[in-house]
Amino acid sequence: MELTRLSALELARGIAGAEMSAVEVVEAHLARIEEVNPVLNAVVVVLADTARAEAAALDVRIAAGEQVGPLAGVPLTVKENIDMSGLATTWGVPALAEAVAPMDAPVVERMRAAGAIPIGRTNLPDMALRIHTDSTLHGLTRNPWHPGRTAGGSSGGDAAALATGMSALGLGNDVGGSLRSPASNCGIASIRPSAGRVPDAGFIPAEDPIFALQLMFVQGPMARTVADVRAALTVLSGAHARDPWSLDLPPAASTPSPVRVAVVPEPPGGSTDPVVAKVVRSAAKLLTDAGYQVEEVTPPDYEEAVVTWAQLLAGDLSSVWPEMRPLIGPDGVAVLDTFLAASPPLDAAGMSGVFVTRHRIARAWSAFFADFPLVLSPTWTQLPFEHGFDAATPEGTFAMVEMLRPTLPANLLGLPSACVPAGMDEATGLPIGVLLTGARYTDFLCLDAAETVEARSPVRTPIDPVVG
Repeated sequence: MELTRLSALELARGIAGAEMSAVEVVEAHLARIEEVNPVLNAVVVVLADTARAEAAALDVRIAAGEQVGPLAGVPLTVKENIDMSGLATTWGVPALAEAVAPMDAPVVERMRAAGAIPIGRTNLPDMALRIHTDSTLHGLTRNPWHPGRTAGGSSGGDAAALATGMSALGLGNDVGGSLRSPASNCGIASIRPSAGRVPDAGFIPAEDPIFALQLMFVQGPMARTVADVRAALTVLSGAHARDPWSLDLPPAASTPSPVRVAVVPEPPGGSTDPVVAKVVRSAAKLLTDAGYQVEEVTPPDYEEAVVTWAQLLAGDLSSVWPEMRPLIGPDGVAVLDTFLAASPPLDAAGMSGVFVTRHRIARAWSAFFADFPLVLSPTWTQLPFEHGFDAATPEGTFAMVEMLRPTLPANLLGLPSACVPAGMDEATGLPIGVLLTGARYTDFLCLDAAETVEARSPVRTPIDPVVG
């Protein structure tokens, strides 16, 4: 039995049942990191000593008959913009290389309480402000399926680590697709949770983020299977004293059956690769076969939602860009300068107008969800791009925003959006993920549909990295 090929839940059951030891599981994953990470550069800090000590202590507890958490002994990787006590929260930039966090972020705290064992910190682009994982501090993370294409971002390090069996669970975050873009590009599963479901708090770079991040930035889980994502989301959910906007949510209301799904194979606002559209339609067929009621129809104000996301993020980010710009490498600066120039800073009246528009779009989508509780779409409308494409020219930056547009309405409106691998591109060997997006707090409905797609997906991980 190859331990690095087992899912998080399989590992947890095996450890709790004494079929394998936590020490054996941790050693297997540390060995896998040593074997494949030099090719990918996904894990940037290996926590070997602490992981071994935690695993040994857990085995003693299990042998003594103690009750352990639902994820006890499961190896976990954590993106390096999430606080871990005693470790630097670098955000991928040299200026924060020694910025040591005084305590764990709530998501790390909860995963530890469930028994997960952190074994590594993972790479991200500078300040998590790119969907291509190449940091000034740690360098480039490669896509395990194709060394010349992006792993996505900003949670690209975790996606590449999970896809190759270096860890079984990962923690990332998302303000513009950063949990879902790398999941799609690397062939794993993830969810951007509903706003408020998972607490978000940190010390670095500041305890109090700008308003666009308060509104649209969420923490969330990544894994190789939807079942593992569901288990991690269950552990992470609920109010926390450090996040004043986090919520204890009641059980989800039942949705009338059959569940209606709006399918958007070619989202408005730009082009879509025919291969990507075909994968979306194939996923729709799988849902139909499973009893979902599927129809090709686009939610209202789709293009306006994408534009409004950009106006809100850029309008607010502009207020701190002069202080942030010197911290970021030249490629990140090129992308952000182009993005911000396209959405100039807004005065008070302009920003108020953005929120009026956001409310109108949210009303329209809420009414739409009453008829179609789920929306199936691409994650990206194009295949993963070549390294540096997004920064090489202004046209590349605009093309990057265009291709990730299906991820953005969920950020603007605080919606749950699950990503699941659904197909492959034969020419490049790259996986293609789709999104299942729903009304706020229907996270588990999204995951149920994602699991239906996953059951027939040709994408299987972990894989050995493709080299050369």
